[in-house]
Amino acid sequence: MMSAAGVQGSAWWWPALTTPCTRLRSSHFCPAPTALRGRSAYKILGNFSSVHLSQVELRHMGQQAVLGSYPVHFHRCGDVDRHGGYAQPAYVDSLAIHHSFSRCVVVHATNGLLVRDTVGYDTLGHCFFLEDGIEQRNVFFHNLGLVTRPGTILPTDRNDTMCTEIRDRVYKGHVPSPATECKAVSTFWIANPNNHLISNAAAGSQDAGIWYVFHSSSTGDSHGLVPETRAELTPLGIFYNNRIHSNFKAGLFIDKGVKTSNASAADPREYLCLDNSARFRPHENSDPAKPRVAALVDALISFKNNDLGAWIRGGDVIIQNSAFADNGVGLSFASDGSYPKDVGSSQEVADSLFVGESKNRGTNGGLNKYWGLGGVDGKLRTLPRNKTFPIRGFQIYDGPVRLLRSTFRAYAPTPERFTSAVGFNLKNTWQLTPRNNLSSLSFLSSVTLRAFFGRPGQWFEDNDLDGDKNSIFHDVDGSVSGYPGTYVARADNFLVRHPACVDVPQWNGCVCSGRYAQVYIKTQGTPNLGLSVTRDEYPERPMLLRGINSHGALSQQYQPVLMLTKSYTLHWSSQAPREVAISLVNFDLGDWAFLGLCYPSDTVFQVVSDIYDRQNNVFDGMEDYGSVSSLAELQKRPLDRKYFFDSSTGLLWLYVRAQHGRSGYSYCSVRGCERVKITATTSTKQTCNCTARAYPKYRKQPSATTPMPPPTTTPCTRCGASKLVFSSDPSSSYLQTQIKALSLVEEQNNDTRAFITVNAKQFNLTQVGFLVVAADACTGKVTKQSFFPKLDSKMKQHFTSGIPARSIVMLATRGQPDGFAKVAPHLVPLGAAKVADLQGRGSFAFFGFQGVATRPPWVSLLVGQGEEPVGMIERYIPLALEEYSCPLGAEPAKRKDLELLRKARR
Repeated sequence: MMSAAGVQGSAWWWPALTTPCTRLRSSHFCPAPTALRGRSAYKILGNFSSVHLSQVELRHMGQQAVLGSYPVHFHRCGDVDRHGGYAQPAYVDSLAIHHSFSRCVVVHATNGLLVRDTVGYDTLGHCFFLEDGIEQRNVFFHNLGLVTRPGTILPTDRNDTMCTEIRDRVYKGHVPSPATECKAVSTFWIANPNNHLISNAAAGSQDAGIWYVFHSSSTGDSHGLVPETRAELTPLGIFYNNRIHSNFKAGLFIDKGVKTSNASAADPREYLCLDNSARFRPHENSDPAKPRVAALVDALISFKNNDLGAWIRGGDVIIQNSAFADNGVGLSFASDGSYPKDVGSSQEVADSLFVGESKNRGTNGGLNKYWGLGGVDGKLRTLPRNKTFPIRGFQIYDGPVRLLRSTFRAYAPTPERFTSAVGFNLKNTWQLTPRNNLSSLSFLSSVTLRAFFGRPGQWFEDNDLDGDKNSIFHDVDGSVSGYPGTYVARADNFLVRHPACVDVPQWNGCVCSGRYAQVYIKTQGTPNLGLSVTRDEYPERPMLLRGINSHGALSQQYQPVLMLTKSYTLHWSSQAPREVAISLVNFDLGDWAFLGLCYPSDTVFQVVSDIYDRQNNVFDGMEDYGSVSSLAELQKRPLDRKYFFDSSTGLLWLYVRAQHGRSGYSYCSVRGCERVKITATTSTKQTCNCTARAYPKYRKQPSATTPMPPPTTTPCTRCGASKLVFSSDPSSSYLQTQIKALSLVEEQNNDTRAFITVNAKQFNLTQVGFLVVAADACTGKVTKQSFFPKLDSKMKQHFTSGIPARSIVMLATRGQPDGFAKVAPHLVPLGAAKVADLQGRGSFAFFGFQGVATRPPWVSLLVGQGEEPVGMIERYIPLALEEYSCPLGAEPAKRKDLELLRKARR
């Protein structure tokens, strides 16, 4: 029997409805739909024999003022699956929780719980909630969360107003910052990645649909219960077939942690407020000394999110078979951290679809704030963020990232807004790596701006921060630019250009050949320091860098992208720094650059090389640089550790060269991060800019180290996502169809194309008449295609007996053939709702079905209105549905979600 403390029921249950769920003390199974209202319906404590909750409606449950008062609360139950000795593991199944005053289902210090087929609607605070960061192996399967509103209990639940007004737990007069401490309310709040999310949906949250947050240690009353594990190092559980849409901040958010210390004078923020210290970097057994384990996000569908479809920060994350549509920004990765703390990792997107502005135009009103003209069809629609916000499909922030085998469609700018398939993080002070690799991409004709590097103006401001200027990506196969093996960079970046680069003014970019890497320059001892980097081939076009630290900091960091095997000079906006460390980032064995750093003529130098071992946080391999008497002598000995100081120009010249190989996506070599450290002693305090003395002395003729390849002339046949359709049921298959009818008016306007396309095979309608194509609804195979110049006995017979059973039927018209208006009655047996009035219409397109009494929902007749043509109509029609009565013998589609559910429960 269950212990007396096993389950606590609500004090506000409806009396007539308490019996069915309270009489079974050992099982607590509710087999029939039951409705409850009140403060706290189910609070389950540990040491029970079994708990199974099923088919219960919970309304107006929970309280904001009472901590722990939730509709369903598993409180410190430990292992409730077979790990805990339960032959019948605990579950929550088919609950309807709505208008809750505090959350939906709370899993607190409980492992192995199954929550399935449960709805949480219109609730306050995080809805499906993992509480203390130690909850693991819980399975959320096929749940739906809708309209998750801010609450008061935790800082992360609160909106702007609540964040600044609830201050009873901050230190003294601290005023919380909503943007950095609060505003994270989410439908699914996952505090430990080792949990499983399969086939869930989250929509309408104030902030995020699904948020993975990382506790650096266990929190709340779980602290000290179990050996500490850092959630940010824990591998991700199963993430498959989840859908997130209509959330204000982001669909999926994987980033940040919570503050795990109480408010104090040193840190006045409230306990458990949002904190920016965590970085997801999963390792085997959560041990940073062991190999990394890639986190897999599979079959994610994210659409109509106001800001981001997905934001993911961390290392070794793979997204595949996913779709992003109608978001402000479809997908953005952020790296684990800044070099040299971040070792470099793998972030990959493959076989995915990005749609800028779909035909899902939304509706004006309600919570929707922005309504205006879209870019593809010029019609009114919901808009993300603002009418002028620059929409981007895939956003490059820092990297390295890989984007491959993916498809972009419907990215078209308007006069008010830039809309690009590939773009960059706005107002970026951060690093950009040339190892951002893009390949095997397909851009449909509805994409009119493939890439965009920004322009000064709204949202971009001056577009001159360090990251803005160094924006770059590697077009591995030319599927973006048309030039294979090239790099696409901002047009005004003369650190990476050469005379043969191809300008793309529409992108504010250029396409260049060559090899590129970064140097990480860290200075000490001089505040308010800017850096000017000049390539000797373009002395009139220096790059001015501000650095990423605050302007008054004594230490500053810069990370320009350089073309390898070229020479550069570095100049300062004030006195030269006392110490400069130059680290090699993404240099392969033997890669080099030649650098001249500006110093006063009386400077005395100490120059050493070393290797930073990040795992042990030590420097080794130290070696002194010796001086030589001339630049010519230095250039004869590029492999030696030597330097030359040209006192006449003030330039300290040396080679930076990688002595060791690099592995995978690591920023540094297999030995560690190779550095050159320069310590300068001088009594001169003046601004140290040597440009006027350095040039024209060191000017060189611009040249390309690698010739530009010829442009590709044939379309890529293997580019784009492998799937045509991304739906909530990945096990289903679909038929891609297109119908383009043609009216007389269109022909007069020189439009000559009329056709029906089935899975990329096109059947052309070249004469006035009717084109009818039939495809088997079970296999998708085209079984018949027929042309009729007019409605005659042959065409009527075709409708009555010429189309095989279980056929998807497509019909297109061209011009005004005889019998045009009289076709309508023949469409009713194929699913048309009624006999349509086609008199005076210019053209029409029809999708119908032959073979069942029930009309499939995709059947439709589309007719031109006045002079407005039908246009090209595209439909993805499901195949092999049960209602088609397909013949027996075919293997049923595999349900991967059910297979993964069984795996998770094992």
